[in-house]
Amino acid sequence: MVAIKLPDGSVLEMESGVNGFDIANKISAGLAKAALAITVNGKTQDLSTPITTDATVTIITGKDKEGLHILRHSCSHVMAQAVKELWPDVQVTIGPAIENGFYYDFARKEPFTTEDFEKIEAKMHEIVKRDEKLERVVMPREDAIKFFNDKGEHYKAEIISDLPEGEIISLYRQGDFTDLCRGPHVPSTGKIGDAFKLMKVAGAYWRGDSSKEMLQRIYATAWADKKDLKAYLEMLEEAEKRDHRKLGKEMDLFHFEPEYAPGAVFWHDKGYKIYRKLIEYMRNRQEHNGYIEIATPRIMDRVLWEISGHWDKYGAHNYSGKTEDGKQFCVKPMNCPGGLLVYKQGIKSYRDLPVLVNQWANVVRWEMRPRLFLRTREFLWQEGHTAHANAAEAEEETKRMLEAYRDLCENTLAMPVLVGRKPEHEKFPGAVDTYCVEAMMQDGKALQAGTSHFLGQNFAKSANISFINNQGQSEYAYTTSWGVSTRLICGVIMTHADDDGMVVPPKIAPYQVVIVPVIKKPEDSEAIMAYINKLAAALKTQAPFAEKIRLKIDRRDKASVDKFWEWTRKGAPVICEIGMRDVEGNKVMVKERTKLGTPEGKQIVGFDEFVASVSSRLEQMQKDIFAKAKNRLEHNIRTDITGPAEFKKYFAESNVWIEDNKQGKVAFVRGKWSGDPESESILKEMKITIRCIPFDQSGSEGICLLTGKPATMDVIYARSY
Repeated sequence: MVAIKLPDGSVLEMESGVNGFDIANKISAGLAKAALAITVNGKTQDLSTPITTDATVTIITGKDKEGLHILRHSCSHVMAQAVKELWPDVQVTIGPAIENGFYYDFARKEPFTTEDFEKIEAKMHEIVKRDEKLERVVMPREDAIKFFNDKGEHYKAEIISDLPEGEIISLYRQGDFTDLCRGPHVPSTGKIGDAFKLMKVAGAYWRGDSSKEMLQRIYATAWADKKDLKAYLEMLEEAEKRDHRKLGKEMDLFHFEPEYAPGAVFWHDKGYKIYRKLIEYMRNRQEHNGYIEIATPRIMDRVLWEISGHWDKYGAHNYSGKTEDGKQFCVKPMNCPGGLLVYKQGIKSYRDLPVLVNQWANVVRWEMRPRLFLRTREFLWQEGHTAHANAAEAEEETKRMLEAYRDLCENTLAMPVLVGRKPEHEKFPGAVDTYCVEAMMQDGKALQAGTSHFLGQNFAKSANISFINNQGQSEYAYTTSWGVSTRLICGVIMTHADDDGMVVPPKIAPYQVVIVPVIKKPEDSEAIMAYINKLAAALKTQAPFAEKIRLKIDRRDKASVDKFWEWTRKGAPVICEIGMRDVEGNKVMVKERTKLGTPEGKQIVGFDEFVASVSSRLEQMQKDIFAKAKNRLEHNIRTDITGPAEFKKYFAESNVWIEDNKQGKVAFVRGKWSGDPESESILKEMKITIRCIPFDQSGSEGICLLTGKPATMDVIYARSY
């Protein structure tokens, strides 16, 4: 007999060799039906695994996070089986469970299509209905290699060959399909149910090595029931409406060319206009603070990044090539080393300090998995570097630039941010401290909007940047660096977009006012256009935000209703429709982007009244857009989660889109952190990050939400881009 201890503390006396099926049936028929796997003394196992000693056990179901992981992994095997039954010549490689689903990589000459997806899903449903038993088989290494080679599954054979000596080689068989896997799995395919869906196909190098062959990766999602699947798909639908990649292309801001320039952005006029507004803001601010502007070479010797310490961390992400004399040159992935060389030239004495340098440049990084626009292989980058005679002055400048970024985000982009310091494991390499501004997107994920680094003397020592201090002694300079990139535009899209498309804050809008002629009769055209030209001339006398107003007359030969909705999708702040009735009444039809669908969304106002009010309209709209985003941020920072179990449950159930003015299920958590190094592995496992250590610390005592240890430090936890 063995003693089986259950989670509620009760103990069952059962025959030695009992398994999870037996235990679940002993407890209840309902549990036996729902059971997927079992944990035995903390180790997850198949339900069929015999238990021969006293043990503490937990029956795992689809409602458990671990159970959902097992279900998804088992579903990946079903997908692989379906593909093999449809196309026997395809080779299967690996198929792990991932967040919200799973994927499987296939070696196939022909590309998969959406029509193939329909066939695969139908075959998967058929396999589930067959309710085929999943059986674990242990095989000697050489036998397993031969088994897969004989089947033509050479990728599987290669995996086994590379496993360490003494590794147990386990296979799982379901019907005629056998796959290499450690397990555990659901007891049979019928347990998977029908709450799954194939999502997309992408390329993936074998074993993540760009020198190896390209495979086809099919991504899919799977859930315990159809209700959860429906909720997830609806969340994705909401996200797609505001997707920066889709909106950016539709709104003519930018596009991508995967065939000719994978992972890089082609900027169009309207998108680049927005970026130029960011440049204008930063240039004005920096010139006011005494900065100079420089430019550095695009290609430099690898040695420079070795000296700066960047090569060890970023070397694999560099585009590089060797010259005939054996030197290795790199396309710069960052501006820091080049900037250091520039201001090093003019520093001799403390009287030469501070040196304040800014530059704008394209940088290039080899991103294995670019996330378009958020993490691209080439991006526009604003970066500054300063050198100072003492640490206090350098740190003050670091925080001054952090404040500049906060001001840029909030007062220009209408994007509210949290300000704080990065934890040790998130600091910039070589920095004493890294400070950041963090924004919340509408899907509740964090976007790092800007960073500012206090480098102490670390970089100065590596680059030999020294000066004679006021004591006549040689001393290394104290340096800083800071930067933002075009990902801010992505942040604007994901912060403000709605179901109708983009919402562009008026301060950065390429066109703040768009005038659309409504010409129903050809004979009215001359009078309407004369009136519009008169209106445009009057508007040009106005200066919203103390700047020249930006307006456009849409003269295209296109239906006025189509033009209106096009400009609505593009986020034009104010759209004026002018027809013959407006001309005769000396009126203007005014539609404000942020008020569509409300009683104030369409107004007919007098000519002079509109001209006089246009600046205040735009300025109020800027305030309203910011207020809405700030309200969303403030309502979606949880502060009521007090322990690790609650914390893990919260992020495990976070697949709901944030609703304005309501507590969302996917958002930020403000809670305690002990700073314990072991917490890093917990963060990786949960795919959660510490976004920042806020400056406004409460000083109260509590427990770390990761480790459960005593803690006083407040941090912001979130999923991130």
